[in-house]
Amino acid sequence: MTIQRILIVDDSPTERYYLTDILVKNGFTVSTAENGEEALAKIKADKPQLILMDVVMPGANGFQVTRSIARDPELQDVPVIICSSKNQETDRIWGLRQGARDYLVKPVDAAELLAKIAALG
Repeated sequence: MTIQRILIVDDSPTERYYLTDILVKNGFTVSTAENGEEALAKIKADKPQLILMDVVMPGANGFQVTRSIARDPELQDVPVIICSSKNQETDRIWGLRQGARDYLVKPVDAAELLAKIAALG
């Protein structure tokens, strides 16, 4: 399955713009959400093929939202890559334990991000 539709979940307009710019220039269709609640609504309405998830957000954090996705039978096949400024190894392990397929530290390197997406596809 080739990944085309990606949902970016991040409360920072700058991060959403930066990631959207990288992905659109590489042929992906991108939608965005500013928080976990909005993300879950969008995922259920229009199931993306990949989710890029921030951790530190108002309301439910990225770990909680990732866990909700991983535990939902209708959504658990949608891969999540956490993109966070939290750069400790314990954060990465915790993110993967919540159901994320991968973990990238901000600022996200464009080439690394595209390689991770290609590996999933």
